[in-house]
Amino acid sequence: MKKIEAIIKPFKLDEVKDALSAIGLEGVTISEVKVSPYRRLAGVPFDASETHRDFSSKFKVEVVVPDSRSELVMDTILHAARTGRIGDGKVFVLPLHDAIRIRTNESGDCAL
Repeated sequence: MKKIEAIIKPFKLDEVKDALSAIGLEGVTISEVKVSPYRRLAGVPFDASETHRDFSSKFKVEVVVPDSRSELVMDTILHAARTGRIGDGKVFVLPLHDAIRIRTNESGDCAL
């Protein structure tokens, strides 16, 4: 199993949800998050007060899928969320050891 997390621009949320629904994926968790820009300035000291002012609103989309669907889901999110401009976001793919449905104790892919 894989957990796929995507940080996306707010105005792309509906497109991402619709694209995931179109491939039959319904179990999606969405959170509103605040992110600071990643600065690639070597040797520049971290200034928390400056970073705090730069936080922007984004959405975090999280899905857990069997390994066999991870590429499709990742590609779907990338395609739906992309604008081609700076700040489109990021997609993280994490291996997931197990999932357990609390109500039935089903585990693994059956719990999804």
